Amino acid sequence: MNPIAVTRTGIRFLPDPRRVITRPFLPGERIFPDGHSRAKVVLDRILAMSEPEVASTLEATQQLFENRHKDLTVILEQHYDIVASYIDNPGALSEQRRHLIGTYFTHEYSIEAAALGNPSMVPAPDQSGLNPGEQRFVMSMRAIGEGHVSSIEFRSGVIDAQANITIDRTSEYAGTGQRRAAIYENTFFRDKLAELGAINEIAMLVLDPLPGRFTLIELEAAIGDLDNQGIDRSISALTTRTMHWLAASNYETVFAEDSQISERVIFPAGPTESHGMEDARFVRFTDEDGSVIYYATYTAFDGFQILPQLLETEDFVSFRIATLRGSCAQNKGIALFPRKVGGRYAALCRHDNENNFLMMSDDVRFWAETNLIQEPQRPWELMQLGNCGSPLETEAGWLVITHGVGPLRRYTLGAILLDIDDPLRVIGHLKEPLLQPNDEERDGYVPNVVYSCGSMIHNDHLVLPYGFSDVGAGIATVPLPDLLTRLTAT
Repeated sequence: MNPIAVTRTGIRFLPDPRRVITRPFLPGERIFPDGHSRAKVVLDRILAMSEPEVASTLEATQQLFENRHKDLTVILEQHYDIVASYIDNPGALSEQRRHLIGTYFTHEYSIEAAALGNPSMVPAPDQSGLNPGEQRFVMSMRAIGEGHVSSIEFRSGVIDAQANITIDRTSEYAGTGQRRAAIYENTFFRDKLAELGAINEIAMLVLDPLPGRFTLIELEAAIGDLDNQGIDRSISALTTRTMHWLAASNYETVFAEDSQISERVIFPAGPTESHGMEDARFVRFTDEDGSVIYYATYTAFDGFQILPQLLETEDFVSFRIATLRGSCAQNKGIALFPRKVGGRYAALCRHDNENNFLMMSDDVRFWAETNLIQEPQRPWELMQLGNCGSPLETEAGWLVITHGVGPLRRYTLGAILLDIDDPLRVIGHLKEPLLQPNDEERDGYVPNVVYSCGSMIHNDHLVLPYGFSDVGAGIATVPLPDLLTRLTAT
């Protein structure tokens, strides 16, 4: 049987080390014999500089860096504020000296220094100003920088009626959003602590006085009140650290509305994701009342363990990050369906790290019900398999792009078809891979890999973005009728 026609568009996304963001730079908290911290020693050296030396050093630094960042002065003021508490009389400092202090406590981080890949594509919220047959899209990408820390970037573009793709110009700037603490639900907080094995008398003393919805300030005040209740900190420390850890893992990130989408970088901000935010699977979700929200599941990694997280947005400007809970929310690769099925949320997962499962739930943040739907069968997927993003609704059923791991850990993409009303039923399964790494795609940081986190359907074409070998990404198109015919014939 002839292979299904897959057209590589020639579009390539490759890592650009010039794309940098700023991060606070705080030297290790070494304590010197006189009791000073290293940060305080550095500050004392800056405070000892003369005003002319401050002015000339600041001017030279700004000339080197201001064309690499949109709002360098604002950034320097923010980073000065982080260390201002070390200064005895901060009000006496000139603006130039404050900004110079900010330069010493700032560093650049190249978000794409190692790789750019694992894309996910969804229709954009704004479809105005297009020609007939065109559709605008947003594509998330996994950017990997120094220390293999992953963040989430975005690109955008337009697909025309013939599935020709135009990519919008990528901004020369990149930046992180403003972080805001979340509002926490008391019941959810208790349930997640129970999953973590941290519900005990100490936790109840903190949570019982709090309202049904509380802020981080209220949580910290309740934790501080343990001292007034005579609870020794040596007894409460482990529980309160876990509560802080959980609270810090749920937050909001907000970008300037006038920023370009390619400038927006969701960089790890919570403790669960300190070593990376991996493989975001975006989906445009339409609720039963017709309202639309974009969800993304991603893998948070803290250097020791992984944790699935949920990201929500209506506009790709403001993003809410929340911890998933439930016995089945334990592994990589959760992918939400784009609507409810039978009145319930549905998702694919691979919680055993080997097979594809279907999860159903009444709560998009709680997953405890799962059923096996696919095990490795073909030679190219015998090691393990998983999904490559959210299912796509077609007249023939739910189209799921899959990945399989075969000999020499070679990743290829396949496809299955699920019954539209009962997605537990697999009604089609490709016998051969749909996409496999070609000669130009097989070499990289992780060789012999193609991988996707989400596709789109447009005018009878499957538009399939994919990463290759942890180097870069491309976009392929597949005639949808040909693919569905092959799947329904199996």
